Amino acid sequence: MFGGPQSILVLSQNTKRESGRKVQLENINAGKAIADVIRTCLGPQAMLKMLMDPMGGIVMTNDGNAILREITVQHPAAKSMIEIARTQDEEVGDGTTSVIVLAGEMLAAAEPFLQQQIHPTVIIRAYREALEDIIKHLQSDLSVALDISNKEKMGEVVKSCVGTKFIGKWSDLAVKIALDAVHTVTLNENGRLEVDIKRYAKVEKIPGGSIEESCVLRGVMLNKDVTHPKMRRYIENPRIVLLDCALEYKKGESQTSVEIVGEQDFTRMLQIEEEFVHRVCSDIIAVKPDVVFTEKGVSDLAQHFLLKAGITAVRRLRKTDNLRIARACGATIVNRTEELTEKDVGTGAGLFEVKKIGDEYFTFVTQCKDPKACTIVLRGASKDILNETERNLQDALHVARNLVLEPRVVAGGGAIEMSVSQLLTRKQLKGPYTAVAGALEIIPRTLAQNCGANTIRTLTALRAKHASHSGDGVCAWGIDGESGEIVDMNVRGIWEPLAVKMQTYKTAVETAILLLRIDDIVSGSKKKNDKESVAPAAPANQGED
Repeated sequence: MFGGPQSILVLSQNTKRESGRKVQLENINAGKAIADVIRTCLGPQAMLKMLMDPMGGIVMTNDGNAILREITVQHPAAKSMIEIARTQDEEVGDGTTSVIVLAGEMLAAAEPFLQQQIHPTVIIRAYREALEDIIKHLQSDLSVALDISNKEKMGEVVKSCVGTKFIGKWSDLAVKIALDAVHTVTLNENGRLEVDIKRYAKVEKIPGGSIEESCVLRGVMLNKDVTHPKMRRYIENPRIVLLDCALEYKKGESQTSVEIVGEQDFTRMLQIEEEFVHRVCSDIIAVKPDVVFTEKGVSDLAQHFLLKAGITAVRRLRKTDNLRIARACGATIVNRTEELTEKDVGTGAGLFEVKKIGDEYFTFVTQCKDPKACTIVLRGASKDILNETERNLQDALHVARNLVLEPRVVAGGGAIEMSVSQLLTRKQLKGPYTAVAGALEIIPRTLAQNCGANTIRTLTALRAKHASHSGDGVCAWGIDGESGEIVDMNVRGIWEPLAVKMQTYKTAVETAILLLRIDDIVSGSKKKNDKESVAPAAPANQGED
């Protein structure tokens, strides 16, 4: 007779294993669903997605991160897939669509092994080994060093990044803007290389005009006007003072009570206020500036004193704008006017002017001698076009930055994925290790699919090209995203930064490993009587669309 505690234990372990496998398969399905959403957004023939937010606004984009930011999903595995697009965007700025498509395929490749009752740990071990081999090959024999001083070669790499985006039509302009901006903000101090495009390369979007009118300013532009209509709006070689304090009388911190006895007391109070503002303005006038920028307010009285001294004032700047002006003209931001000295005055700018564009006034501090900050002015027909152009330009800027920090490139157009896939296959390890090689082929396959080529024929031909390659150097045959034909990337000049590819593979494989590790999903929700309870999560297939 069948029974006894031992057999019950075996049964319960089997049940646990079955439920764990069910959760893993659900996680894989959630990952695949997210990857399917943005698979059509890869390559030069990528489709755009139109997203509507709850407020009724629309976003039109093919940027993987921007799309996934707007999507609402319930499944926790799908949420972690969305998170990796954000990580990719913050870390290297490009490859957000690739990383999702690749991670989805890595998960899909593990599915048959789970169904064959292979333990997830075995799959994870193989994935880890494959990732180590990929990184080793990428850093040594599959990547090529790039000369940063070669503008043409740098332009090629940025162009292949921009080519898959909406601004691919104006790729020459976008490449010029990206390289100019990165070159401007690159700072090399005592062997330390810093390229901070987030802080010092600001994108200003002005609706109207055409995209061709976009440019990089050798300086800073702000959406501000002077505080007093009679102040000068055009100054050549201005002396600039930057402040982080208010040019007005300080009000009491908390409740302040004042006792007025005679009528002269009120007059005296006003007089004290006036004296304070006068003293503050005298400190500024002493260093003979032409323009004063402050992050706080400027009172009417202060405007009067500054106007009499022929000084132009601009108030309520953002902290970030103030930092950019400081870098552009060499000024130092001062917190108290008493501390102002000659060396705090910025003299690096060649021109200060206020212009009216459309309905708004813009302040320009341009023609700087050695600006380490810049503003990118974008023009375009509508807000949607401007937003998409900005997103695309950010990717181009990040690619240029990655090249300056790590000047190595790999062949684009799915060529590098095919090369890595062949190298992994040649190792002739069976099982999940080979599955990683198959999963990498999703990039060239998707490129071929998105431009309407015959996928099976194209991929077989490409595989044959890479398998028969025995010569020195990298086999750079890949898929032309425009026509779907197999072309040599050396001839076509399509290259991608190594940093972007490395981050893509690391993130995709690590995410697949993380999701395969999960064998149960529980949600800690509270019961009616406020006691902590652990209830099973909602079914995995909710809200994956």
